[in-house]
Amino acid sequence: MSDRHALPDAPPPSMPPPSAAPYAPRWRRSSRSTGMNNCVETARFADALLAVRDSKDVDRPPLRFSAAAWTTFVDGLGARGAGPGPVS
Repeated sequence: MSDRHALPDAPPPSMPPPSAAPYAPRWRRSSRSTGMNNCVETARFADALLAVRDSKDVDRPPLRFSAAAWTTFVDGLGARGAGPGPVS
């Protein structure tokens, strides 16, 4: 397979995990965030994983999910509906 289609900014697969990587991910938070630092932030990494962290503790290692696991989680939230309580 040729490397000519590889993205120039993409690190090779042998790179260390995101917390030790030499590049900084772009962390995003909801537009509904109030700015009080009570947010969940997400970022995508070159290894196709999505990371989630608490904005109050950004030095703590983030949780990492595959794209499939994240999609399943978000779909489950939508299926749950509005309001607190267990999934039916």
